[in-house]
Amino acid sequence: MNLNILLQYLAPQKTLTRLTYALARWTFGPWKRWAIQHVIRKFNVDLSLAAEPNPEAYPHFNAFFTRTLRPDARQADPDCNALLCPVDGRISQVGRIDAGRIFQAKGHDYSVDELLGGDAQAADPYRNGHFVTIYLSPSDYHRVHMPLGGRLVRTVHVPGKLFSVSPATVDAVPRLFARNERLVCHFESGHGPFVVVMVGAMLVSSVTTVWGGLTIPPYARTIQQRDYDDDTIEIDRFAEMARFNMGSTVIVLFPDGMAELDALGPQQKVQYGERLGQLTAAHRSATTV
Repeated sequence: MNLNILLQYLAPQKTLTRLTYALARWTFGPWKRWAIQHVIRKFNVDLSLAAEPNPEAYPHFNAFFTRTLRPDARQADPDCNALLCPVDGRISQVGRIDAGRIFQAKGHDYSVDELLGGDAQAADPYRNGHFVTIYLSPSDYHRVHMPLGGRLVRTVHVPGKLFSVSPATVDAVPRLFARNERLVCHFESGHGPFVVVMVGAMLVSSVTTVWGGLTIPPYARTIQQRDYDDDTIEIDRFAEMARFNMGSTVIVLFPDGMAELDALGPQQKVQYGERLGQLTAAHRSATTV
């Protein structure tokens, strides 16, 4: 185990993350300007597509980090049978779920059950389905969009660690995505169910949803489940569903027989709205949008 990974095991992960949360919202001008300019320079952030391209206009670092894009910056694939990429980032892994196991990295996998918070019944449709794991770097747009339209059925806030989700840490820490704090969002579409999981990470674990506002923090001590049977929360394909206040990883699950994924590979750069694959023939609509 290298020193960086060892320090993550030893570090007060949530204390450091709470401190970062506060600093990201500090409106003190010199600090805000330094933090924004540091990230722009270090990660070569392109503000030309931002709705607000002037870095001085953001009241604090988190506002800059969760910036919106111009309406013309991204377009949804016009085929309504295409499954859309939910975020800007890079593919971490993608493929078939093998008897309930999701591939993380060479030598590491984890179960659908544990990813979804230990709910075997909820995991059952996905045991031989498909998954896409996408890593968001500090330079990326940090809002999460719908891969297809759906009705929110249930959210599950799963407590956990806050390891980094950088590629090096993903390669080294067993079952990382099933160990980190995360928000699991279950949707039902006209084509079947799907799941979007927002995985927290050290320093960058805050999540805001369009239906509930700030959801993480507070950090969970036990699994927190909320059912939306009495609420009709419908979110259109391509529409924003949530955002990372800072950034992390998104995992999308499709059940067996619903999706045919394209030939995507690790480290492939993707943008939200692009095609990840398509619905299978049994689930396709007759029209395009």
